Amino acid sequence: MDFTIYPAIDILGGKCVRLLQGDYEKETVYGNSPFEMAKRFVKEGATWIHIVDLDGAKAGHRVNHEHVFQIAKQLPVKVQVGGGIRTEEDVEDYLQNGIDRVILGSAAISNRPFVEKMLAKYGEKIAIGIDAKDGYVSIEGWLQTSEIRAVELAEALVEKGAKVFIFTDIATDGMLSGPNIDAVLHVAKKTKAAVIASGGVSSLADLKQLNMYVQDGVSGAIVGKALYTNRIRLRDAIKEVGQS
Repeated sequence: MDFTIYPAIDILGGKCVRLLQGDYEKETVYGNSPFEMAKRFVKEGATWIHIVDLDGAKAGHRVNHEHVFQIAKQLPVKVQVGGGIRTEEDVEDYLQNGIDRVILGSAAISNRPFVEKMLAKYGEKIAIGIDAKDGYVSIEGWLQTSEIRAVELAEALVEKGAKVFIFTDIATDGMLSGPNIDAVLHVAKKTKAAVIASGGVSSLADLKQLNMYVQDGVSGAIVGKALYTNRIRLRDAIKEVGQS
């Protein structure tokens, strides 16, 4: 298994932004064009890009999908996308427009039959996004915390065919404080699935540390703010740590 670096593009109001711990009131705009940002990442060597439709996550339906389509169709890069995906039509529309992996998050709590159906139908093209706060799953764009433990949800969904998880520790997201490696590793070992770490990656050293657990199922990392603030240079990270 190769360790994959996923540069992140979060879209809010059609722009590239980063939120602090998922707080919509604490946004920083890093670019007016998601496409141009994706183009830059591809130029630096990325072959996967992680995109979140923040407007969609908050509204409960897709909002910025045309930006995602443009990136998937016009750039030589694989795309995984999440945010506001609630129906089979949403999933099919993304997959038919060149998106390689669709992330289902809040629906894993609010509409389990739908998620199980998508896992059965599309397999590894579906990733389960688990956003956790103090070990419990957060939903609705991180605006609510459920009473379900993250690792228990992951184990239940593996039994229904889930192969890929994106695990975000909200406490570390956007803080540049380092990822919660223990929590990521715990989910990977419990599920025996591929787990992509998200939140807190701030340095090349963080990526190298996560890469140490690739054989345990830690298959990659999503990097956002550290790229936008130049704490990590994508080209260097891909060269030194793993494939993108």
